[in-house]
Amino acid sequence: MITCGVIGASGYAGAELVRILLSHPDVGEIIVASTSRSGEALESAYPNLSSGGKRAGKRAVLSALVAPELACAADVVFSSGPAGFAEEWAAKTDTGNSVFIDLSADFRFGPDEGLYAAWYGKAWAFPCLHAGSVYGLPELNRERITRARVIGNPGCYPTASTLALFPALRLGIARREGIVIDAKSGVTGAGREPSRSSHYAEAADSLTPYKVGEHRHIPEIDMVLSQMAGVGVESVFTPHLAPMGRGIVSTTYFRLASPVSAEELRSAYAAFYAQEPFVRVLPAGMAATNRNVRLSNYCDISVHLAHGGKMGIAVGCIDNMVKGAAGQAVQNMNIALGLEEGAGISMLPAAF
Repeated sequence: MITCGVIGASGYAGAELVRILLSHPDVGEIIVASTSRSGEALESAYPNLSSGGKRAGKRAVLSALVAPELACAADVVFSSGPAGFAEEWAAKTDTGNSVFIDLSADFRFGPDEGLYAAWYGKAWAFPCLHAGSVYGLPELNRERITRARVIGNPGCYPTASTLALFPALRLGIARREGIVIDAKSGVTGAGREPSRSSHYAEAADSLTPYKVGEHRHIPEIDMVLSQMAGVGVESVFTPHLAPMGRGIVSTTYFRLASPVSAEELRSAYAAFYAQEPFVRVLPAGMAATNRNVRLSNYCDISVHLAHGGKMGIAVGCIDNMVKGAAGQAVQNMNIALGLEEGAGISMLPAAF
């Protein structure tokens, strides 16, 4: 059985990791750690996890949030803190055979320290760790993840947006110029610490664009789209805060390289993702919605045509806390350790 450490377990993504790992058939002990709430009972912050280890038959250390150093002794260490937080803990695990999976942006840019520093305002302390890290989007880098010891879990917006565009770019259906991404996220994407924008009175009954033209996911999205296309791609990405707890809806627009019918476009997407366990290409006439992926690791994609067949539209929907964070992290763990890829994350979406 595998021992997992979760650093930052008191946040939304960390707590979601614990919830998923408690049902994982190959996970034994779960060491939950926090830098800000060490010594507190996790179930005091998340009553839904009360007695979770007992019901799952695991030795889950849920009685107290321990210091992060203790979690670094685990077979797999998940870091769920803010940007700039993970490097120190990755370095502590680098001397053993453990796998380190970071849910922040610290390891998403490979060896490109300049790009990270430009958008996150911090230089790396351990560049060698980044040189060997792998961007953890399984649909793009599955083979590399099998050999990875440090994995940068993708952002939630980039996951939904790039998966929606991947077939069109890789198959040459889309032109790489003029790609537009219009994305909406639930308020859990802002984290657990309250802010004015996530306050109920501010977020309810309103759809708000934010960080227009300057969101930190812009370089990550363009980096991944360029890898998918095999050439440089620059997109226009605008995020919006939506009045919902969970979910991401990313509507992407692209010019077609040559005319295709709606059925040809959908068939190309369906064939491209036929072997992917967590990507569902919807039937013709259906539009993807975050409601149908809630509490699951699935990404639903619907494809459409506009402007008389000159423009393609692909809608990607995920649960930002699962496929956009904790679920994808567990998927990466499964791949890296040679486990069944869907172990612990094969649950179907909730209907409401």
